[in-house]
Amino acid sequence: MAKGFSLEIKHVDKNSKARYGILHTNHGDVEVPMFMPVGTLATVKTLSPEELKQCGAGVILANTYHLSLRPGEDIVNEAGGLHKFMNYPGPILTDSGGFQVFSLADNRQITEEGVTFKNHLNGAKLFISPERAIEIEEKLGADIAMSFDECCPYPVTHEYMKNSVDRTLRWAKRGKIAHTKEDQALFGIVQGGEFKDLREYCAKELVKMDFDGYSIGGTSIGEPKDVMYKMVGYAVSYLPEDKPRYLMGVGSVDEILDGIEKGVDMFDCVLPTRIARHGALMTSKGRVNIRDKKYERDFTPLDDECDCYCCKNYTKAYLRHLYKCDEIFGKRLLSIHNIRFLIHMMEEAREAIKEDSFVEFKRNFLNKFNDERGF
Repeated sequence: MAKGFSLEIKHVDKNSKARYGILHTNHGDVEVPMFMPVGTLATVKTLSPEELKQCGAGVILANTYHLSLRPGEDIVNEAGGLHKFMNYPGPILTDSGGFQVFSLADNRQITEEGVTFKNHLNGAKLFISPERAIEIEEKLGADIAMSFDECCPYPVTHEYMKNSVDRTLRWAKRGKIAHTKEDQALFGIVQGGEFKDLREYCAKELVKMDFDGYSIGGTSIGEPKDVMYKMVGYAVSYLPEDKPRYLMGVGSVDEILDGIEKGVDMFDCVLPTRIARHGALMTSKGRVNIRDKKYERDFTPLDDECDCYCCKNYTKAYLRHLYKCDEIFGKRLLSIHNIRFLIHMMEEAREAIKEDSFVEFKRNFLNKFNDERGF
């Protein structure tokens, strides 16, 4: 286990697998389950570190691939690491770049050594291997690093996925050998697509390697929700009780609550800030599209059950005005609200777990949220 890093499980809900605990890191302790805002380029878009803290954020994410291009991991390292570079005092997690290779890069060439692809900024040839990903992540200096994996599209054949999982496992082993930063936790990533046997196989093999925590990857990439729920269930059931479990790239209310019920501790997604910049808000009564004309003279808060800075100080009419005028302040306020909404949901979920009432909490929350369109 990485120095200064551990998970302390305090309580497991008696009616589900949902669990409450404390994640100990070198930059502070955070309660789980938790939602982690995404700061791709060492900043959560439009929000300051102080605003993130006011929203109740604990761990936040930064992106290995993007930061290796701009400004470069050497510059971040010279600045004293991500915490000093971006002035965020809390825990930080970096991904490995595997998903970006899948989602952004054209003409990928995957070999045993790694992946060759094009820089999405200028088309230059790039190469990432498990060792290279670890090298970047160690220089970035986050509290938690991810192994380099292959994120497959959906759907693929069982044979294709089996070959991919085998490669991901070999890459995980290589990355673990390359990882030497003693105060940085390293997570393995469970792949396997929609196939139960491959999720089980991948999880069990990663557990043998004894990572500091385990991520569930390859979900929310276009598969139906029922398939995704099964993927998560397949993976979680084979992961150890005493290590953190992280469902990558999931930010919708129903998917987060389903993951918590299955025993997942950590979630992240760009969703809350991305949809906020397009005027879509999560509220206790469902989705609000602030662009709608019906809010032109609505002088009530966005969500009267929300305690965020946006809801305590501004009306829907003003927020609509800012959005229609494309004012940056409007994007900031809407982003603050969506981030706080999910973090507050997690706070309530933790209390429900401690009271053995998570299943009821989930049902009531989704009934109240009552948005058939979802997020």
